[in-house]
Amino acid sequence: MAGNKPALRYIGFAGIVLCLGMMAVGSWFLYRAWTFLNIPPEDPGQEVRFVIEPGSGFLGIARDLRKENLITDVKQFLALAEDRGLTGSAKAGEFLLHTGWLPEKILTTITSTPGILHRFTVREGLPWWQVAKLVEQAELGSYAEFDEAVHDPELLARFHIPADSAEGYLFPETYMLTRARESSARSVVEMMIREFFKNAKQALGELPEPDKLHELVTLASIVEKETGDPSERPAIAGVYANRLRRPMRLQADPTIIYGLGPSFNGNLRQKHLLDGENPYNTYQHDGLPPGPICSPGKAALQAAADPQDHDYLFFVAKGDGTHHFSKTLREHNDAVGRYQKWGRNRKDYTSRKREE
Repeated sequence: MAGNKPALRYIGFAGIVLCLGMMAVGSWFLYRAWTFLNIPPEDPGQEVRFVIEPGSGFLGIARDLRKENLITDVKQFLALAEDRGLTGSAKAGEFLLHTGWLPEKILTTITSTPGILHRFTVREGLPWWQVAKLVEQAELGSYAEFDEAVHDPELLARFHIPADSAEGYLFPETYMLTRARESSARSVVEMMIREFFKNAKQALGELPEPDKLHELVTLASIVEKETGDPSERPAIAGVYANRLRRPMRLQADPTIIYGLGPSFNGNLRQKHLLDGENPYNTYQHDGLPPGPICSPGKAALQAAADPQDHDYLFFVAKGDGTHHFSKTLREHNDAVGRYQKWGRNRKDYTSRKREE
């Protein structure tokens, strides 16, 4: 036993060294973890606009955060997110972060806030191509990508839209949207369609079958384009309802204009009225046009679903944003002579009612 004492002393010494080494390593890891959680990458730091694209994995997000010096350690950030159960909670969008923030605040911001929101407003009565231009101007997607999404058969089938485009179903509203590097044009189209169905249910209650709803949206879109004074929507809807019952051609200028497409220069001429090749020419074709001609709002949908009960068959703009309604062609022709032949020369002539 005496001969083994040096060996035992050596083993004991090695054990102490090993323990001390393990303690040192442990202390080093604890120190790294403490500094990661409590010391920001920069002091005082600076703002960084950081974008998370749809479908991004958390590891890729952590690596991008490290590249922007928003965190100091990718693995520790992953460990922090795993500890909080947030590795699957990062939101796509644009975030205003800061290199002077601690990792906990960075993690909370990208997993529990919507990021930077941009106001995007679409007014009633715009055709899809004008909405596409607004999307492009707002840097929410390109015109071409919006066009593709509006005409995507798979998307139309998913929302049960019986047409070759989502025209009429892009609900006019003010949206607060996040912006990403990659185009989000398709997501904007889907969001506007969902908003349409939400508002249509509020306006109409139980929605009719897709084909009937499409006819109603088509009529509502014409009402929207023809209305200068919002209070007249039910009356204008009543005129078209009366014409459809006769049957009598709608003879609505806005339908012709829509059929001429984005290249229309604003000058509606006699040749356009006589063009039977234009499927949207309601002077030449019976009934409703093939589909909606713009995005109608909730009030126009309500007017189309419940038109005013009257005997009017004609209306003409009076020049102050309102219309004169007539029951006979003779009365209508007199009104045209009174309001339009001389009225369009007035400087204050307008087809829409002015805001008070």
